[in-house]
Amino acid sequence: MFEAPSIVFAAAGLAVLAAALLPKLLRNAPLSMPMVFLGAGMLAFTFIPSLPDPDPLQYTEFTMHLTEVCVLISLMGAGLALDRPLGLRRWSTTWRMLGLAMPLCIIALTLLGLGVLGLGLGAALLLGAALAPTDPVLASEVQVGEPADDEDESARGEDEIRFGLTSEAGLNDGLAFPFVYLAIAISLVGTSPREWFVPWFTMDLLWRIGAGVLLGWLAGKALGRLFFAARHETIRLSAHSEGFVALAATFLTYGATEMVEGYGFIAVFVCAVTIRAAERTHGFHRVMHSYVEQLERLMTVVILVLLGGAIARGLLAGIGWPELLVALVFLVLVRPLAGWLALMRGKTGPRERTAISFFGIRGIGSLYYLAYALSKGNFSAQATQLWAFVGLVVALSIVVHGATTAPVMNRLDRIRERRAEEQHGDVGQAPTTPI
Repeated sequence: MFEAPSIVFAAAGLAVLAAALLPKLLRNAPLSMPMVFLGAGMLAFTFIPSLPDPDPLQYTEFTMHLTEVCVLISLMGAGLALDRPLGLRRWSTTWRMLGLAMPLCIIALTLLGLGVLGLGLGAALLLGAALAPTDPVLASEVQVGEPADDEDESARGEDEIRFGLTSEAGLNDGLAFPFVYLAIAISLVGTSPREWFVPWFTMDLLWRIGAGVLLGWLAGKALGRLFFAARHETIRLSAHSEGFVALAATFLTYGATEMVEGYGFIAVFVCAVTIRAAERTHGFHRVMHSYVEQLERLMTVVILVLLGGAIARGLLAGIGWPELLVALVFLVLVRPLAGWLALMRGKTGPRERTAISFFGIRGIGSLYYLAYALSKGNFSAQATQLWAFVGLVVALSIVVHGATTAPVMNRLDRIRERRAEEQHGDVGQAPTTPI
């Protein structure tokens, strides 16, 4: 009879090997790596009863910090990967998704939580805030690839779909936090605005966002100078190809920002974008990005296996037809419609607009927000229902988006390449008109 530790070690080795191979093997298949590991977790915890129960309610603190680290690493990778310089017009898709689509999603899901799921205002708002952001972790398959380290390659820019989803995922996790804090405040002091509006508006909205942006920019400036412009080559880290310093930048920026009660998620992404701007086409960006991408993939495997295990052990036990209906309406109607409305007057074409609107993947960030709010607020009476619904939405998103990502994106890429060839005679050149 095999002992449990030996089984765990063998399974861990197999999972790591699969994490390296699956993204390449499934590149053109209607199947994704998150789908595989979610299913693997469900099977493992179903047929190996000796495995401990991965109940997020029982291990709230562990769940919160594990998902927190994974999101942080993903945000650093997303910021480093973006080739396009920051700008109002260049990032117009991002601003539209953040300023219009995300609030519409929060409002719609809050109303559905109140009217269909029977939740109180605080719990319904928490669902809206936790599930509104596009996930920077599980949405990696519809995000930009490695940073360009060549002027000509960088000048082409990312296609609007991948750029829009990457930049949205990089910023919306932090910008959803004020609404998480608002849900926590309502759960503690009640629904009367007199009890929560002033501290929420001044502290949770203005100060935390401002501190996150400012400290992220300052950290990015300082680290960019250290990486690329230090006088002595021995401390100019870009000369040594030490990719793990991206992790140092991530944790240093996040920790310093959280110490002054700013939004660390925003700070990490802003820091990464600022580091990238310091020396836009340097090959060191690719070294750092490769390191954080590999680490993010390993952590994603762990979280998805545990999520699959939680589902196998009864996380979704309380789910009924109302919850399933609301989850499907949110994924296939609310988010796509909100994204479409937000991008109507933008520079995207119909196909780009549809893809950006549809691929609003829910994932690890939603799990973090829920775990954080349950540890800070008064949601104990509804905690089981909240975990069940968020787990359902994330699982459905993994399946629905995982099955459609490769076919849809491959088709759009072929259309883009064909138009580029017709317009420029260069298959690799991005078209000047939206698709």
